[in-house]
Amino acid sequence: MTDLALDHLVYAAPDLKAAVSDIAARTGVTPVEGGPHPGLGTRNQLLGLGGNAYLEIIGPDPDQPDPEGPRPFGIDDLAAPALVAWAAGTTELEASIERARAAGRDPGPVSGMSRLRPDGELLSWRLTPPRTGVLPFLIDWGETPHPAGALPVVPLRSFEAVHPDPDAVRGELASLGVELTVRRGPGVALIARLDGPVGTVTLD
Repeated sequence: MTDLALDHLVYAAPDLKAAVSDIAARTGVTPVEGGPHPGLGTRNQLLGLGGNAYLEIIGPDPDQPDPEGPRPFGIDDLAAPALVAWAAGTTELEASIERARAAGRDPGPVSGMSRLRPDGELLSWRLTPPRTGVLPFLIDWGETPHPAGALPVVPLRSFEAVHPDPDAVRGELASLGVELTVRRGPGVALIARLDGPVGTVTLD
């Protein structure tokens, strides 16, 4: 058994305000202000997906100066919002990394991050390097209450990936100790379907 499960989906956008307005209109639920990521030039807003899972809508933060390097998740190169990444949550980050390395997959080094919520509460977490694509990065919230617990919820109906070589990707996912439906397709994509109040909303 694995202790890894979907923690959050990353919906990145070149214009955060516009993306949040679009998500609110499509789901019928307004995402909650998350907060800035100091030094990265980004901020986020969030929607719960049910349980300890949430949707992160992330984009440039107009109140921060341009970062020294590129913003995460390829935000600087996006022409339109897209579901670009996902995080798998663990309560034993080092052990999860060691299991993955023993299976032939190195998730990368651990670093710490934090952000202030609008109510002033500091959230802290540790994670492996954020990445885009079918394979997740790993995240551990430690003693911080999981942010999904305080969010309005639009239930996640399904989450899957598309890849030209599903068998190879399934092997890599297995080495990380996570499960994800992967079907064959000409490109690489993540697809989530949410049960909004007025019908299914698809994010890809």
